[in-house]
Amino acid sequence: MTVKADTRLRRLPERGSKDLQLAHGIIDESRICHVGFTLDRQPYVVPMALGRDGDHILLHGSVVSRLMTNLADGLPCCVTITHLDGLVLARSAFNSSMNYRSLMVFGTATLVDDEAEKLRGLDMLVEHLAPGRLADLRPSTRKELNATTLLTLPLEIFSIKSRSGPPGDAKRDLNAPIWAGVIPLALTAGNPVPAPDMPADVTLPGYLKRLS
Repeated sequence: MTVKADTRLRRLPERGSKDLQLAHGIIDESRICHVGFTLDRQPYVVPMALGRDGDHILLHGSVVSRLMTNLADGLPCCVTITHLDGLVLARSAFNSSMNYRSLMVFGTATLVDDEAEKLRGLDMLVEHLAPGRLADLRPSTRKELNATTLLTLPLEIFSIKSRSGPPGDAKRDLNAPIWAGVIPLALTAGNPVPAPDMPADVTLPGYLKRLS
């Protein structure tokens, strides 16, 4: 099915971009996306893990998932990623804002049914979520692979919108005795919590120390 999404920014178009490398960066920094689609006239938005293979987004799920089955059959979708980088506190509520980077990707996903490509794509997903993890894991079994659907969505039709910098207050408010500025926000990893049934002699690997 051909997707004809209107990606023009009518509100604050100066915040928009079509830079593919910027899109790559937004994806690479994310561990979660939201997949929107309409099924039987009912809209849905589903949070999912993601990865990137060149100019394609990778999505995976159960073979019995209604979402994965319909996307594999060509149901149009919109994948959205948002990074909230800060609260922008102006001297008025009207001029307060947020610093952010957002990406919307429109299209139809394709089922990865080649066994070697599927295994490669799932390995890329693992490495995207926790770089270095793949070397520690046992190989997936055929039963596990058969229970998993892998989809790829091209980065062809997409829209980026972002904001950075300080608040833009009205001139009449600049001398008001009110604090104004930016409160930076970031998603950070905490200290790893071991599984309660993990043997006591298993130490924390270096790649997880770097992640946290």
